[in-house]
Amino acid sequence: MKRHTQEILYHLLPAIFWLLAIGGAILPMAFVSLPDNYWWGFAVTALVLFCILILGRIKRHESSVEQCFEVAVLLGVASYWLPTVVFVAIPMIVYLYYKHLFDLHSFFALLIGFALVAIWAAIFLFFGWIANPWTDFWATENAWGWIPTGAVLLAWLASTIARQNLRVR
Repeated sequence: MKRHTQEILYHLLPAIFWLLAIGGAILPMAFVSLPDNYWWGFAVTALVLFCILILGRIKRHESSVEQCFEVAVLLGVASYWLPTVVFVAIPMIVYLYYKHLFDLHSFFALLIGFALVAIWAAIFLFFGWIANPWTDFWATENAWGWIPTGAVLLAWLASTIARQNLRVR
């Protein structure tokens, strides 16, 4: 592949992947009667992308304790709108383990972050300030929120792989 073609693809492919993700997230609204909480899927998507940004900024041979705490808090907050988003922590742990950045301190920071959100949620539930979305954890109407989140996660993954493979050396 010529260098010029490689540079064009380096910038063009991620843009195409992100446009497909946006289309894939918005297109179901035209054809299907979606629940009212579908729009909260975009808030969850933003929080998950922010978690990816936080984890992607960790430098080699650096502690990831603070970042694991931040990611757990963000995923815990996002679980208010999409309860099953807490499972995104598993691939993030695998990523950190692969990069040799995950240790016992990071694991405890992750648990403390989730516990902090659980304590605040319990307080808010006790005073009646929020409704309890975690009672129907596996509800099918919550699955609609995974459409924008999944589309954006796939776009991020595809664009990262494309940029990694098309880097001009």
